[in-house]
Amino acid sequence: MELRHLRYFVAVAEEGSLLTAAQRRLNTSQPSLSRQIRDLEAEIGVKLLERQPRGVALTAAGRVFLDHARLALLQVEAATDGARRAEQPERPVFAMGFLAGQEVVWLPHALRIIREEAPGVEITLCSQSSPDLALALMRGKLDVAFLRPETQTVGLSFKFLAKEPLIAVLPADHRLTSCKKIRPQDLAGEIYVSSARISPVLKSVIQDYESKVGITLKAEYEGDNLPSAMSLVVSTGGVTLIPLYAQNMLTPNVVARALEGVPPAIDLTLGYNEANSSPLLRRLLSRSDELVANVQNRSIIRYAEAL
Repeated sequence: MELRHLRYFVAVAEEGSLLTAAQRRLNTSQPSLSRQIRDLEAEIGVKLLERQPRGVALTAAGRVFLDHARLALLQVEAATDGARRAEQPERPVFAMGFLAGQEVVWLPHALRIIREEAPGVEITLCSQSSPDLALALMRGKLDVAFLRPETQTVGLSFKFLAKEPLIAVLPADHRLTSCKKIRPQDLAGEIYVSSARISPVLKSVIQDYESKVGITLKAEYEGDNLPSAMSLVVSTGGVTLIPLYAQNMLTPNVVARALEGVPPAIDLTLGYNEANSSPLLRRLLSRSDELVANVQNRSIIRYAEAL
């Protein structure tokens, strides 16, 4: 068994398709990738994947092996990075990650705490999707991230920060803009644009909401991220559901409306790697209640009531 076997298997498992993994992730051919997976299964002695008409699915053994494979690859990457840092010591750096748009809300307050705790530290920032932020935490690329409580992770902890209601976004000239709040039943009759293609946590929240209110939102279009979903809303005349914080990213040709009744809500957390021994990380975590208290006075938290 070689590291490439693990990389190939993880790529196929995450993409759910040999063809997609070969073309998008691995730059190889599907027949070659299939042989590598068969070799891995022969080495282990169990079936890891079930071939289906549309892609592949993990077997019970495959689900167990996936977590260990991810951890093994992360450990190799961490060992490599650690060796390089030991050879070339650098100025202390604290790396922070954010869901795009969350920086406006949380960054000023987080920076104030960090500057008080470690005035000389260099701070780096990045904005990514929640699954990508979780992966960066597992790889040791980030010290802390403002993200969703991702379930497909190894060695991460998530500290609850806030619960964000979902809001509806629709074109500025849509007939439903005349409503102060939108009934969930009205959404079911509209073109629905999914904003959760690469966000399993958001997808799960929306599916639970559909079940609770008795509607079905069948995505006719899927955006890779919130900006692309909003562009699709404008071009198709459809509607989408997004977390409250994304109001900061609205363009003039779309509007937001609250949902009637109890809206679905998604958690925002402060994620970190449990193996990270950074003293600054621990001090930031110890002051997370203070961080939340400072942000709670901002209009972003109360926006749903004003919509």
